[in-house]
Amino acid sequence: MSISRTQPISLLNRINRTPIEKEPLTSERLAGVRIAYSARRVAQDAMATLLRGPIKLRAGDLVLARVDRLGQHQRIELPHGRRAQLYEGDEIIVCYGNRYAPDQFEAIVPERLEECHLVAGGGIAARMLSRHSGMKRPTTITPLGLVGDADGHRLNVADWGLDKPAATARRPYTIAVAGTAMNAGKTTTAANLIKGLVKTGLKVGAAKVTGTGAGGDRWTLVDAGAHSVLDFTDIGYASTYRVPAPQVENIMAQLCGHLAAEAAEFIVLEVADGLFQDETARLLTSPTFANWVDGIIFAAGDALGALAGVEWLRRRHLPVQAVSGLLTASPLAIREAAATGLPVLSQRQLLQGGWRPDQAAGGGRAENWQALWDDASSAVMGLG
Repeated sequence: MSISRTQPISLLNRINRTPIEKEPLTSERLAGVRIAYSARRVAQDAMATLLRGPIKLRAGDLVLARVDRLGQHQRIELPHGRRAQLYEGDEIIVCYGNRYAPDQFEAIVPERLEECHLVAGGGIAARMLSRHSGMKRPTTITPLGLVGDADGHRLNVADWGLDKPAATARRPYTIAVAGTAMNAGKTTTAANLIKGLVKTGLKVGAAKVTGTGAGGDRWTLVDAGAHSVLDFTDIGYASTYRVPAPQVENIMAQLCGHLAAEAAEFIVLEVADGLFQDETARLLTSPTFANWVDGIIFAAGDALGALAGVEWLRRRHLPVQAVSGLLTASPLAIREAAATGLPVLSQRQLLQGGWRPDQAAGGGRAENWQALWDDASSAVMGLG
């Protein structure tokens, strides 16, 4: 007998003879629950039941969990950015997701409802596989049930993503910020680039294409003055680790499409993690990336990392235009990074709007960008 995925859970359970408990999730109980950033797009009035039993979990499923033992993450980020203090015994709604963070945790979605960990402050539940030696043990949580709707269907952030973007005839000039690893200075570089472009009078859209669901980087790009800021959670993903390459490409295409439809004149993208991270490497070498991205600023913590990363990009014929990131805190490291043969952009230069993307091979796209740049009412070009 063929079973449609849309059939009620109760019918599937009768056929499989596996009992699933369904308990009402009342508004009174929800009032005392902390709902995490990762679940922010799911309407609270859709949260009506708790589902328990032998359910195979999926990335993006919402789960109501109890905080049992505080560890590394002692606060949880709420949908609008406030980081709320956690206490043992608190109930939280978070999303299952995989995490890849060499400086913090590697973690995967467990197979069933069982004790696991809070592996990101934005609200990601997973089973830790490894941790950086500088990290405390993760906060331990106990799932109390998947969050379902009134009919007993599990809620997943994939069902709450943005609609397909409206088609637009123009594509904004797009710069991607990639880097050697997490904490290489990618977000700071992207934010200062945005601020500098905004100072020239441009309408800038920004997006974080990959990573783990948390709002910190998003709020930084908002504060830099971007007209519209999106991330992969807006497309329906709690994280992008272990997401198949075609889906990651689709995330990027949708994010760029939405920013273009909102009339952005320039797009700044942040690509999480480093070049050795599988999803990052696949995305950077994909047709979608080639179709959307005009140039790359590469962020690194030191000159050798910058040189290795630039050579990696060049071997794949990717349009790397400049180097920046954490290394620019050191005048000596800036001098060393000149070995890349590229401009080494300090955060101050980016912030002041003192750098213009190299348009040597831009063709018609270069002319369009030059016209936008020349028309900017308050250009403060420092270097040209």
